[in-house]
Formats: sequence, C-alpha cells, structure tokens
Amino acid sequence: MNATKFRSEATRDESALQQLDRIDRAILRQLQSDASISNVSLAAKVNLSAPACLRRVERLKEMGLIRGLVALLDPKAVGAGMLVVIGVVLDRSTPESFAAFEKAAQKVVGCMECHVVTGEFDYFMLVRTKDSDSFNRLHAEQLLYLPGVRQIRTFMVLKEILSTTKFPI
Repeated sequence: MNATKFRSEATRDESALQQLDRIDRAILRQLQSDASISNVSLAAKVNLSAPACLRRVERLKEMGLIRGLVALLDPKAVGAGMLVVIGVVLDRSTPESFAAFEKAAQKVVGCMECHVVTGEFDYFMLVRTKDSDSFNRLHAEQLLYLPGVRQIRTFMVLKEILSTTKFPI
C-alpha cells in the first residue's frame, strides 16, 4: 500500500470516529456485548426511539464502523479448543513470496487470524484445532507445505487469559 493511500484511509477512519456522539458510542458498546439485541431493546438502552436507533445503526454500517454481526462460538464446544500461535519466517521478502504465502494461509484449516508483523517473524498465525494430535496432522498436511516458508515456530497456548472482540469505544 502506498503512503498516500494509507494516509487517506487513516484520515477517513479518524474522521468517522470524530463523527460519533455519545449515543453512537453507546450503540456500538451495546452491540459489541450482544449483537442479537432487538432494535427496540437497543433503543431503550441508549434512550432513543426505535426508528431513530435503527437509522443510527444503519448509518454506522454505512460508515463502515459495523462490518457485520456474528455469533461467537465456544471453541471447545465446536471441537477447536486448542489455540496455537505460529510464527512464520519466509525465505525471501518479495511481494510475490508474501502474496503466495498469504493466499495459501487463508486456506489453512482452523486459521483464525494471520498478521504481517515486524521483528523476528514475518507472520503470526492463530490456529484453532481440537487437540495436539489434530494439530500434528495439520502441521504435517498443510503447514509444512506453505509456500516460501523458511521456518515455522509453534507455541501451544496453555491457558487463555483474555480473548475479546470488544474495542474500547
């Protein structure tokens, strides 16, 4: 991404945040806690009429502040109780090698997140699997075949202290 495009996106994002009043922020906080709340209940919690609340929610969606509404599943209940953090180092730092890795990483079963990072690694991936045996299979069948990878270091999470989807608004 070129610097001009990055600056224009950052300016747009800052401007969207500046347009929020206390009611918009209250709506966003409520929806982060329970997106299944009815519009009538949401309106009551933020002291608005239902039609005014619905208009605000639609405006927040149009502004791109609300990307979607999802159900958060219990990882253990769906057979994905083990969380693994994976550090990846590529053998080359070219746009082509990054693009090939990123395309392949999106297809890794159980990959919840993949981030380009600075420092010792090029990427960090968060992968969920059932257990260590299923992770070993995933490692042998998919991770070892990711393109352009020089090194993979895995860190099995022993205990999740904090995992949230809520932003401070």
